[in-house]
Amino acid sequence: MNVTSQIKQPILIEMELFEKKFYESMTSKVALLNRITYYIVNRKGKQMRPMFVFLVAKMISNDNEVNERTYRGASVIELIHTATLVHDDVVDDSNRRRGFFSINALWKNKIAVLVGDYLLSKGLLLSIDNGDFDLLQIISVAVREMSEGELLQIEKARRLDIVEEVYYEIIRKKTATLIASCCALGAKSVSEDFALVEKMRLFGELIGMAFQIKDDLFDYTDDAIGKPTGIDIKEQKMTLPLIYALNNCSPKEKSWCINSIKNHNKDKKRVREVIQFVKNKNGLTYAEQKMVQFQQEALSLLQDFPNSNYKESLILMVNYVIDRKK
Repeated sequence: MNVTSQIKQPILIEMELFEKKFYESMTSKVALLNRITYYIVNRKGKQMRPMFVFLVAKMISNDNEVNERTYRGASVIELIHTATLVHDDVVDDSNRRRGFFSINALWKNKIAVLVGDYLLSKGLLLSIDNGDFDLLQIISVAVREMSEGELLQIEKARRLDIVEEVYYEIIRKKTATLIASCCALGAKSVSEDFALVEKMRLFGELIGMAFQIKDDLFDYTDDAIGKPTGIDIKEQKMTLPLIYALNNCSPKEKSWCINSIKNHNKDKKRVREVIQFVKNKNGLTYAEQKMVQFQQEALSLLQDFPNSNYKESLILMVNYVIDRKK
Protein backbone atom coordinates (compact mmCIF):
# COMPACT_ATOMS: atom_id res chain seq x y z
CA MET A 1 0.00 0.00 0.00
CA ASN A 2 1.46 3.39 -0.96
CA VAL A 3 1.71 6.25 1.56
CA THR A 4 -1.27 8.19 0.22
CA SER A 5 -3.51 5.12 0.55
CA GLN A 6 -2.24 4.58 4.11
CA ILE A 7 -3.03 8.20 5.04
CA LYS A 8 -6.50 7.89 3.53
CA GLN A 9 -7.32 4.56 5.24
CA PRO A 10 -9.14 5.95 8.35
CA ILE A 11 -11.30 8.30 6.24
CA LEU A 12 -12.09 6.11 3.22
CA ILE A 13 -15.86 6.29 3.76
CA GLU A 14 -15.77 10.08 4.18
CA MET A 15 -13.61 10.54 1.06
CA GLU A 16 -15.97 8.43 -1.06
CA LEU A 17 -18.99 10.42 0.07
CA PHE A 18 -17.06 13.66 -0.35
CA GLU A 19 -16.34 12.85 -4.03
CA LYS A 20 -20.07 12.50 -4.73
CA LYS A 21 -20.89 15.73 -2.87
CA PHE A 22 -18.02 17.56 -4.55
CA TYR A 23 -19.20 16.57 -8.03
CA GLU A 24 -22.77 17.59 -7.15
CA SER A 25 -21.53 20.97 -5.91
CA MET A 26 -20.09 21.67 -9.39
CA THR A 27 -23.20 20.92 -11.47
CA SER A 28 -24.76 23.52 -13.73
CA LYS A 29 -27.55 23.85 -16.31
CA VAL A 30 -24.93 24.69 -18.95
CA ALA A 31 -23.87 21.57 -20.86
CA LEU A 32 -20.41 22.96 -21.72
CA LEU A 33 -19.69 23.66 -18.05
CA ASN A 34 -20.76 20.15 -17.05
CA ARG A 35 -18.48 18.65 -19.69
CA ILE A 36 -15.54 20.64 -18.36
CA THR A 37 -16.26 19.95 -14.67
CA TYR A 38 -16.64 16.23 -15.47
CA TYR A 39 -13.19 16.39 -17.11
CA ILE A 40 -11.78 18.09 -13.99
CA VAL A 41 -13.30 15.59 -11.54
CA ASN A 42 -11.96 12.62 -13.48
CA ARG A 43 -8.42 13.97 -13.47
CA LYS A 44 -8.18 14.77 -9.79
CA GLY A 45 -4.88 14.72 -7.90
CA LYS A 46 -4.14 13.11 -4.55
CA GLN A 47 -6.83 15.25 -2.84
CA MET A 48 -4.54 16.11 0.05
CA ARG A 49 -6.59 19.18 0.97
CA PRO A 50 -9.91 17.44 1.71
CA MET A 51 -7.91 14.73 3.49
CA PHE A 52 -6.54 17.37 5.87
CA VAL A 53 -10.10 18.64 6.50
CA PHE A 54 -11.46 15.20 7.43
CA LEU A 55 -8.45 13.98 9.41
CA VAL A 56 -8.32 17.12 11.55
CA ALA A 57 -12.10 17.10 12.13
CA LYS A 58 -12.11 13.43 13.15
CA MET A 59 -9.03 13.76 15.35
CA ILE A 60 -10.40 16.65 17.42
CA SER A 61 -14.15 15.89 17.58
CA ASN A 62 -15.34 14.25 20.80
CA ASP A 63 -16.86 11.24 19.03
CA ASN A 64 -14.38 11.14 16.10
CA GLU A 65 -17.24 11.96 13.75
CA VAL A 66 -17.68 14.55 11.01
CA ASN A 67 -20.86 16.38 9.99
CA GLU A 68 -22.39 18.07 6.95
CA ARG A 69 -20.39 21.23 7.66
CA THR A 70 -17.18 19.20 7.39
CA TYR A 71 -18.23 17.95 3.94
CA ARG A 72 -19.14 21.47 2.86
CA GLY A 73 -15.82 22.79 4.16
CA ALA A 74 -13.92 20.14 2.18
CA SER A 75 -15.97 20.89 -0.97
CA VAL A 76 -15.44 24.65 -0.66
CA ILE A 77 -11.69 24.30 -0.28
CA GLU A 78 -11.48 21.90 -3.23
CA LEU A 79 -13.68 24.12 -5.44
CA ILE A 80 -11.54 27.16 -4.68
CA HIS A 81 -8.27 25.24 -5.02
CA THR A 82 -9.43 23.89 -8.41
CA ALA A 83 -10.42 27.43 -9.49
CA THR A 84 -6.93 28.72 -8.64
CA LEU A 85 -5.29 25.85 -10.59
CA VAL A 86 -7.42 26.60 -13.68
CA HIS A 87 -6.49 30.29 -13.45
CA ASP A 88 -2.80 29.47 -12.78
CA ASP A 89 -2.60 27.47 -16.00
CA VAL A 90 -3.91 30.50 -17.93
CA VAL A 91 -1.46 32.87 -16.18
CA ASP A 92 1.48 30.49 -16.77
CA ASP A 93 0.33 29.62 -20.30
CA SER A 94 0.62 25.98 -19.27
CA ASN A 95 -0.79 23.23 -21.48
CA ARG A 96 -0.47 20.41 -18.97
CA ARG A 97 -1.80 19.71 -15.49
CA ARG A 98 -0.96 16.42 -13.70
CA GLY A 99 0.03 14.85 -17.01
CA PHE A 100 -3.27 15.74 -18.75
CA PHE A 101 -4.17 18.66 -21.00
CA SER A 102 -5.10 21.77 -19.01
CA ILE A 103 -8.52 23.42 -19.41
CA ASN A 104 -7.01 26.35 -21.35
CA ALA A 105 -5.21 23.94 -23.71
CA LEU A 106 -8.49 22.18 -24.59
CA TRP A 107 -11.02 25.01 -24.38
CA LYS A 108 -8.86 28.17 -24.72
CA ASN A 109 -8.12 30.91 -22.18
CA LYS A 110 -11.46 32.73 -22.22
CA ILE A 111 -13.41 29.60 -21.25
CA ALA A 112 -10.77 28.58 -18.68
CA VAL A 113 -10.99 31.97 -16.91
CA LEU A 114 -14.80 31.77 -16.86
CA VAL A 115 -14.72 28.19 -15.52
CA GLY A 116 -12.33 29.31 -12.77
CA ASP A 117 -14.70 32.17 -11.88
CA TYR A 118 -17.64 29.76 -11.87
CA LEU A 119 -15.90 27.32 -9.49
CA LEU A 120 -14.92 30.18 -7.18
CA SER A 121 -18.51 31.48 -7.02
CA LYS A 122 -19.89 27.96 -6.47
CA GLY A 123 -17.54 27.57 -3.51
CA LEU A 124 -18.59 30.87 -1.97
CA LEU A 125 -22.31 30.17 -2.55
CA LEU A 126 -22.05 26.71 -1.01
CA SER A 127 -21.04 28.43 2.25
CA ILE A 128 -23.51 31.32 1.98
CA ASP A 129 -26.52 29.14 1.10
CA ASN A 130 -25.90 27.04 4.21
CA GLY A 131 -25.08 29.92 6.56
CA ASP A 132 -21.46 28.74 7.04
CA PHE A 133 -20.19 32.31 7.42
CA ASP A 134 -17.44 31.24 9.83
CA LEU A 135 -16.12 28.77 7.24
CA LEU A 136 -16.49 31.38 4.50
CA GLN A 137 -14.34 33.82 6.45
CA ILE A 138 -11.53 31.25 6.73
CA ILE A 139 -11.54 30.49 3.01
CA SER A 140 -11.90 34.16 1.95
CA VAL A 141 -8.76 35.09 3.90
CA ALA A 142 -6.93 32.26 2.08
CA VAL A 143 -8.04 33.52 -1.37
CA ARG A 144 -6.90 37.06 -0.52
CA GLU A 145 -3.52 35.87 0.77
CA MET A 146 -2.89 33.56 -2.20
CA SER A 147 -3.43 36.48 -4.61
CA GLU A 148 -1.16 38.74 -2.52
CA GLY A 149 1.53 36.04 -2.38
CA GLU A 150 1.56 35.53 -6.15
CA LEU A 151 1.75 39.28 -6.81
CA LEU A 152 4.46 39.79 -4.18
CA GLN A 153 6.51 37.04 -5.86
CA ILE A 154 6.11 38.66 -9.29
CA GLU A 155 7.09 42.07 -7.88
CA LYS A 156 10.22 40.70 -6.19
CA ALA A 157 11.25 38.53 -9.17
CA ARG A 158 11.64 41.68 -11.27
CA ARG A 159 14.33 43.03 -8.97
CA LEU A 160 15.79 39.79 -7.59
CA ASP A 161 16.32 41.59 -4.26
CA ILE A 162 14.48 39.14 -2.04
CA VAL A 163 15.55 38.45 1.54
CA GLU A 164 14.74 35.33 3.53
CA GLU A 165 11.93 36.98 5.56
CA VAL A 166 10.16 38.14 2.38
CA TYR A 167 10.55 34.66 0.89
CA TYR A 168 8.78 33.16 3.94
CA GLU A 169 6.04 35.76 3.59
CA ILE A 170 5.56 34.80 -0.08
CA ILE A 171 5.35 31.05 0.54
CA ARG A 172 3.18 31.51 3.63
CA LYS A 173 0.64 33.39 1.53
CA LYS A 174 1.06 31.53 -1.75
CA THR A 175 1.12 27.91 -0.53
CA ALA A 176 0.83 27.53 3.23
CA THR A 177 -2.35 29.58 3.69
CA LEU A 178 -4.49 27.08 1.75
CA ILE A 179 -3.30 24.08 3.78
CA ALA A 180 -3.73 26.17 6.95
CA SER A 181 -7.33 26.85 5.85
CA CYS A 182 -8.00 23.13 5.34
CA CYS A 183 -6.94 22.37 8.91
CA ALA A 184 -8.80 25.38 10.35
CA LEU A 185 -11.95 24.43 8.39
CA GLY A 186 -11.78 20.84 9.63
CA ALA A 187 -11.46 22.05 13.22
CA LYS A 188 -14.10 24.80 12.93
CA SER A 189 -16.65 22.40 11.41
CA VAL A 190 -16.73 20.35 14.63
CA SER A 191 -15.55 22.77 17.36
CA GLU A 192 -16.24 26.28 18.64
CA ASP A 193 -12.96 26.37 20.57
CA PHE A 194 -11.09 29.34 19.04
CA ALA A 195 -7.69 28.32 20.47
CA LEU A 196 -8.05 24.80 19.05
CA VAL A 197 -9.03 26.09 15.58
CA GLU A 198 -6.05 28.48 15.65
CA LYS A 199 -3.72 25.65 16.72
CA MET A 200 -4.82 23.52 13.76
CA ARG A 201 -4.53 26.51 11.41
CA LEU A 202 -0.91 26.98 12.53
CA PHE A 203 -0.30 23.23 12.12
CA GLY A 204 -1.44 23.48 8.48
CA GLU A 205 0.62 26.60 7.88
CA LEU A 206 3.81 24.91 9.12
CA ILE A 207 3.19 21.90 6.85
CA GLY A 208 2.58 24.26 3.93
CA MET A 209 5.91 26.00 4.55
CA ALA A 210 7.75 22.66 4.60
CA PHE A 211 5.84 21.56 1.47
CA GLN A 212 6.93 24.62 -0.52
CA ILE A 213 10.59 24.35 0.53
CA LYS A 214 10.51 20.70 -0.61
CA ASP A 215 9.18 21.91 -3.98
CA ASP A 216 12.04 24.43 -4.17
CA LEU A 217 14.56 21.65 -3.56
CA PHE A 218 13.17 19.61 -6.47
CA ASP A 219 14.47 22.35 -8.78
CA TYR A 220 18.03 21.27 -7.94
CA THR A 221 17.58 17.49 -8.23
CA ASP A 222 16.96 15.12 -11.09
CA ASP A 223 14.02 13.33 -9.43
CA ALA A 224 11.15 12.70 -11.84
CA ILE A 225 8.64 15.18 -10.47
CA GLY A 226 6.96 16.50 -13.56
CA LYS A 227 8.95 19.73 -13.75
CA PRO A 228 12.41 19.92 -15.38
CA THR A 229 15.44 20.74 -13.21
CA GLY A 230 16.22 24.45 -13.14
CA ILE A 231 12.72 25.59 -14.13
CA ASP A 232 12.53 28.05 -11.20
CA ILE A 233 15.82 29.61 -12.30
CA LYS A 234 14.53 29.92 -15.88
CA GLU A 235 11.41 31.63 -14.51
CA GLN A 236 13.53 33.91 -12.26
CA LYS A 237 11.85 32.63 -9.10
CA MET A 238 13.79 33.32 -5.93
CA THR A 239 13.77 30.11 -3.90
CA LEU A 240 15.35 29.43 -0.49
CA PRO A 241 18.48 27.55 -1.72
CA LEU A 242 19.22 30.41 -4.14
CA ILE A 243 18.55 33.16 -1.56
CA TYR A 244 20.92 31.49 0.90
CA ALA A 245 23.63 31.13 -1.75
CA LEU A 246 23.30 34.81 -2.78
CA ASN A 247 23.55 35.92 0.85
CA ASN A 248 26.66 33.82 1.46
CA CYS A 249 28.96 34.61 -1.46
CA SER A 250 31.32 37.36 -2.61
CA PRO A 251 29.97 40.50 -4.38
CA LYS A 252 31.57 39.24 -7.62
CA GLU A 253 29.84 35.83 -7.37
CA LYS A 254 26.54 37.52 -6.50
CA SER A 255 26.80 39.80 -9.54
CA TRP A 256 27.56 36.79 -11.80
CA CYS A 257 24.66 34.77 -10.38
CA ILE A 258 22.08 37.58 -10.68
CA ASN A 259 23.27 38.38 -14.21
CA SER A 260 22.96 34.67 -15.12
CA ILE A 261 19.36 34.50 -13.82
CA LYS A 262 18.30 37.81 -15.39
CA ASN A 263 20.00 37.61 -18.77
CA HIS A 264 21.06 34.00 -19.40
CA ASN A 265 18.19 31.95 -17.93
CA LYS A 266 17.50 30.25 -21.28
CA ASP A 267 21.12 29.08 -21.58
CA LYS A 268 21.11 25.45 -20.34
CA LYS A 269 24.84 25.44 -19.57
CA ARG A 270 24.56 28.66 -17.54
CA VAL A 271 21.52 27.34 -15.62
CA ARG A 272 23.52 24.19 -14.77
CA GLU A 273 26.35 26.40 -13.52
CA VAL A 274 23.91 28.35 -11.28
CA ILE A 275 22.57 25.05 -9.88
CA GLN A 276 26.12 23.92 -9.12
CA PHE A 277 26.93 27.31 -7.55
CA VAL A 278 23.91 27.00 -5.21
CA LYS A 279 24.97 23.47 -4.25
CA ASN A 280 28.56 24.58 -3.58
CA LYS A 281 27.33 27.37 -1.29
CA ASN A 282 25.33 24.83 0.80
CA GLY A 283 22.02 26.33 -0.32
CA LEU A 284 20.39 22.88 -0.46
CA THR A 285 21.65 21.84 2.98
CA TYR A 286 20.37 25.07 4.52
CA ALA A 287 16.94 24.76 2.86
CA GLU A 288 16.64 21.13 4.01
CA GLN A 289 17.40 22.18 7.61
CA LYS A 290 14.68 24.87 7.47
CA MET A 291 12.20 22.39 5.96
CA VAL A 292 12.84 19.89 8.79
CA GLN A 293 12.46 22.71 11.33
CA PHE A 294 8.96 23.53 10.02
CA GLN A 295 8.11 19.81 9.94
CA GLN A 296 9.19 19.30 13.56
CA GLU A 297 7.21 22.35 14.71
CA ALA A 298 4.11 20.94 12.99
CA LEU A 299 4.57 17.53 14.64
CA SER A 300 5.00 19.12 18.08
CA LEU A 301 1.49 20.62 17.77
CA LEU A 302 0.00 17.11 17.54
CA GLN A 303 1.69 15.79 20.70
CA ASP A 304 -1.10 16.66 23.14
CA PHE A 305 -3.85 14.92 21.19
CA PRO A 306 -4.77 11.37 22.26
CA ASN A 307 -3.50 8.60 19.99
CA SER A 308 -5.86 7.64 17.17
CA ASN A 309 -5.79 6.46 13.55
CA TYR A 310 -6.48 10.07 12.51
CA LYS A 311 -3.52 11.44 14.43
CA GLU A 312 -1.31 8.69 12.97
CA SER A 313 -2.44 9.63 9.46
CA LEU A 314 -1.69 13.31 10.08
CA ILE A 315 1.81 12.39 11.31
CA LEU A 316 2.25 10.26 8.17
CA MET A 317 1.05 13.23 6.09
CA VAL A 318 3.58 15.61 7.70
CA ASN A 319 6.41 13.16 7.05
CA TYR A 320 5.19 12.45 3.52
CA VAL A 321 5.39 16.18 2.71
CA ILE A 322 9.18 16.16 3.08
CA ASP A 323 9.87 12.54 2.02
CA ARG A 324 7.86 12.65 -1.21
CA LYS A 325 9.59 12.17 -4.54
CA LYS A 326 7.25 14.43 -6.54
